[in-house]
Amino acid sequence: MSKLKTIFFGTPTLSVPYLELLHKMTNVQLVVTQADKPRGRGMEISACPVKQRALELGLPVLSPEKLKDDFDKIAAVPFDLGVAVAYGKIFRPDFLALPKLGILNVHFSLLPQLRGAAPVQQALMQGYTQTGVSVFWIRPGMDDGPLFLQKACSIQPQDNAQTLFEKLIPLGLTGLQETLESIAQGHMIQTPQQGTPTLAPMLQKEDAFLRPSELTAGELNNRIRGLACGPKPKVPFTHGAKTEWLQVVRAELAEPQETKAEAGTALCIERNRGILVKCKEGNIWFNEVHPAGKKSMSAEAFANGRGLKPGDVAFKE
Repeated sequence: MSKLKTIFFGTPTLSVPYLELLHKMTNVQLVVTQADKPRGRGMEISACPVKQRALELGLPVLSPEKLKDDFDKIAAVPFDLGVAVAYGKIFRPDFLALPKLGILNVHFSLLPQLRGAAPVQQALMQGYTQTGVSVFWIRPGMDDGPLFLQKACSIQPQDNAQTLFEKLIPLGLTGLQETLESIAQGHMIQTPQQGTPTLAPMLQKEDAFLRPSELTAGELNNRIRGLACGPKPKVPFTHGAKTEWLQVVRAELAEPQETKAEAGTALCIERNRGILVKCKEGNIWFNEVHPAGKKSMSAEAFANGRGLKPGDVAFKE
């Protein structure tokens, strides 16, 4: 049996193993990535990870500024199936009509939950305890196409965006492999999504500015977990007449305890634990912090260096 002819659409590092799987299981005709752009500390123009790996594999690559720029080139490539993983661009209906079978997307949530650009981060930030991957057929709407298959995984309290990605990427590879094997046997599954959709919008810089006086301890902890791979979470730190935004590297929920202290108060400072901070509801330990212009340090060392004392309302603007 001849291999499926495919085109792969993807951009970041997490897409690379999916390209490698597709290269192994199908006849990849073309790899489409986002255009080269400034990257790294030197901001030199360079290719994205998927383009770099595709060239290493000897695969033809297109990196248009916009898909429509190279529509004719893509349309001239005969292919049966498209596969997209974190491509980062919207497909117009005329693109979706190009392949014989359609275009599949590997999405890191259990659709229709968490439709959008940041499902892994938002699953944590919104307090989900379960997520997974969905292999689905792309339609003109946002992540609303019929499902081929889904695979679920639990979210543990200690998970953050990095560890959750580490669970979901291999789970998605298993799902894509099973999908390709089914398609090769002639099984074209299209199951409509069921349930009430939720959204997973792209993270913005403003999402990183967290205020203990406005968030419960659980909400603050969930946001810190979700921001592990995105904008770095920061809390206001006011001592004397100056307020700065202090990056929180590690935090953990504290055991519930009654206190009449104002939200934003440093309740205690403990060796090997950090700073216990009163939130809108509940308390949270800041274990490790990163002051601007300095290296990361234990929260206790930061408190000692700044002369922070229990009872100071320091984490409030």
